[in-house]
Amino acid sequence: MPEPLSVATERLPKSKLGMTIEVPAEVVDATYDRVLNRLASRAKIEGFRPGKAPRALVESRIGPAALREEVVETMVPEVVRQALDEKSIDPIDNPDIEVLELERGRPARLKATISVMPEVTLADATKLKIEPPDHSHEVTDEMLERRLDDLREPMAEITPVEREVRTGDIAVIDIEVEVDGKLVESESRKSTEAELKEGVLLPELLAVLPGTFVGETREAGVSFPDTYSNPELAGKQATIRVTVRGVKEKVLPALDDALAKSLTNGKQETADAYRGAVRQELEESATAVVKMEREQAVVKALVDESEVEVPEALVDRELTSQLEALERSLNRQGMKLDRYLDYLGKSIDQWMADERPDAEARLKVDLVLAEFARREGLEPSDEDVLKYLEEQAGQDDELKGQVEELKRSTSVRSYFASRLRRRRVLDRLLEVAT
Repeated sequence: MPEPLSVATERLPKSKLGMTIEVPAEVVDATYDRVLNRLASRAKIEGFRPGKAPRALVESRIGPAALREEVVETMVPEVVRQALDEKSIDPIDNPDIEVLELERGRPARLKATISVMPEVTLADATKLKIEPPDHSHEVTDEMLERRLDDLREPMAEITPVEREVRTGDIAVIDIEVEVDGKLVESESRKSTEAELKEGVLLPELLAVLPGTFVGETREAGVSFPDTYSNPELAGKQATIRVTVRGVKEKVLPALDDALAKSLTNGKQETADAYRGAVRQELEESATAVVKMEREQAVVKALVDESEVEVPEALVDRELTSQLEALERSLNRQGMKLDRYLDYLGKSIDQWMADERPDAEARLKVDLVLAEFARREGLEPSDEDVLKYLEEQAGQDDELKGQVEELKRSTSVRSYFASRLRRRRVLDRLLEVAT
């Protein structure tokens, strides 16, 4: 029986592992014999039937260099795989292999350089310094009134008026968008209705339109983000010209007891009770926001105080996955990736270089939280995941009838396992970082 491999490992910078492997001479000779037998069975040499030529003749025809190359291609992958298994190493990319020694009758020596999951030096979560929020989430009377306006808005009466445009009105406008002195036809509109409301109209237009009368034109400069959906405008500085063609006023119905009953299907019988219920909803939402912000602050503090060197191979894999997702999204919109990148003025390499810092930051968060989950024993069991899946699907009308089908999907179970693990990590962090 051949001697086992001799494997020595050493930690290298950038989450790499060096592995020196010594292969017994018996294994080397057996591989030479196996390769020669294979080549001899296929060799066609004049004077001999196919596969019947002596091995020595086949070897001389092939030549020592070509034979050694065949032996390397046959032996090295098997040996490296065996060495990885013996040392329980899980590489995150293909190992870089260097053959140091390989000849008949002698042990072979190989050197493999492997990217592996990095070691995380985890900060003590009980000693994290959490910055308090720089703003308040108190529900004010003004916030309550805005919410009540939003709830009554679908019942508003819209009436044409002959006056200037005011905030909250609906303006009938013609829009022209110009970039580099050229009109962008795909973004131009005629007689379109636009509500002068934050979140509906661009802030630049909200700043110039109030006070405009029918027939007047106002313009504003707008800087579109690189991620804007129209590639003709993505990352560009544009001029938007708006001509007012009409003004409509929106009048909300009075909030009385009858309207309160109507809006709540009879659950709230008075306007005051309705106001109280809406305020409570806002306060519950504010509490949820406070919790989310604290979670984000705790995670940031833990990641900032922890140390981990994210391997380049892992970042490359993340960027490739992100690029493939972008391509699928563009294809659904009828656009090709190369054309989209042309609009951005970037090559794939430039795009990856620009996205690399964010990808590395995301991976650092994932690695730190995964290490925290491991140390705290927060990995959910299969039973936990299935129970969580049932609970979450039960709260979604579209998924209620698909629970059994969802349970059978490996990818779905993996998704819910990830969500449950993240939830447990955040809850535990909030608990220990108090």
